[in-house]
Amino acid sequence: MSKDLRSLKPEKLWKHFSEILKIPHCSGNEQALSAYLMNLAKSWNLEAHQDKVGNVLIRKPASPGQENSPGVVLQAHLDMVCEKNSEVSHDFTTDGIQAYIDGDWVKARGTTLGADNGIGVAACLAILEDDSIIHGPLECLFTVNEETGLGGAYQLKKNLLRGKYLLNLDSEEEGSFTIGCAGGADSELNLPIARKKKKSNNVILVKVSGLRGGHSGLDINLGRGNALKFLARIISLALEKYKFDLVALNGGSKRNAIPREAWAMVAVDKSAQRALTGFLKKEFEAIKLEYKVNEPDMAIDIKRVNETEFPMTAESQKSLLNLILVLPHGVISMHPEIEGLVETSSNLAIVNTDKKNVQIICNTRSSVMSALEATRLVIRAAGHLAGAKVVAAQGYPAWTPNLSSPLLKKMVEIYKNLFQQEPEVKAVHAGLECGIIGEKHEGLDMISFGPTIKYPHSPDEKVQIESVEKFWKFLLETLVKLT
Repeated sequence: MSKDLRSLKPEKLWKHFSEILKIPHCSGNEQALSAYLMNLAKSWNLEAHQDKVGNVLIRKPASPGQENSPGVVLQAHLDMVCEKNSEVSHDFTTDGIQAYIDGDWVKARGTTLGADNGIGVAACLAILEDDSIIHGPLECLFTVNEETGLGGAYQLKKNLLRGKYLLNLDSEEEGSFTIGCAGGADSELNLPIARKKKKSNNVILVKVSGLRGGHSGLDINLGRGNALKFLARIISLALEKYKFDLVALNGGSKRNAIPREAWAMVAVDKSAQRALTGFLKKEFEAIKLEYKVNEPDMAIDIKRVNETEFPMTAESQKSLLNLILVLPHGVISMHPEIEGLVETSSNLAIVNTDKKNVQIICNTRSSVMSALEATRLVIRAAGHLAGAKVVAAQGYPAWTPNLSSPLLKKMVEIYKNLFQQEPEVKAVHAGLECGIIGEKHEGLDMISFGPTIKYPHSPDEKVQIESVEKFWKFLLETLVKLT
């Protein structure tokens, strides 16, 4: 793995990315990578600070003669979304990512790759290591828990940074400059459930899989299916024709990933099992026809399991299924002024069933904070009608675009001169740390950019090799021109 990636250009960036892949760094488990960065800074004799949550700030003096240049902050996040295909044996807490080269792309074997945001981290490390690169006073800020609610950015101290400009390296389309992003927040619903007193000894497992999933912000407008919605739909339809009991329903694993898989345990009399199985498969095929373009590989598997379980009462299963069906998922509204930009959306992200409770997590985004809260109000109302306790977590702010930004004007000029083409300037329907960092550092001029990364937050994630080289060339030229 490492040898193959190290053969790519720019060599130092890919060298550092190869090392990052060896270190487990799922959200909430970035300690080892954070410590690795501190050790690198020490070996390079650079000033470095690590806060109580694991955020790392490394400072590098300006190149000789550039001491009076404006300070630049390079910013990336240390954590990655850890998703894998169900048939893949991989322990994200101990195993490194198995990456490989496929044509002009770097991919991982059955797991997320972590190019989001490992390429950005690697770029920072390559610049910190290389004294031949020309730049003004430089700070590299590495945050933790970005993927699970921007938690590391929230913990940053105010006025920690000294720079005038911030280059966020967490965008996923080379040739695009992001100058604004949506705000977002999670809603957690906890629905109490009652169970029958008698166990059932004939239980079947119904599993929906093979969906494309993807980023709950960047991919929410692509018409992809939600495995939880599909499963609740076919089970609800089946309950109108057959007598059976729901034991559990589970699916999704990340708040910011569209659920690719979901499964339910159903208690049914043996005499009705064959007919029920046929009906579920028939209804699933109807959904598959609806989504034949966007979800060509979706599949259903139904099999008997050797377990005895206490099924839910009829009232509990009805409340749960109705709640899943009614909770908003997908695009709520498009931006009225920026063509093609989603303004507000919601992702029915996770359902977990235990003996007495079902936990449901929804992730809502909007570039208009009042619209965000309006959608969360709908979620809360649906939860309360079902009898659930609803916890509305604190959200993160939107990053308001500044089309008059001096940094934007300068970087557009640099890009045009370097590649003889105009970069795209846009806002995105995803959460970036710039909104939070900007609140803590008034007057900081910010832009986000990066290489081309496809299908982040899913095992199909891949990064385009050619785009990494362009991203690197542009980053170095920007550092020079900002001196």
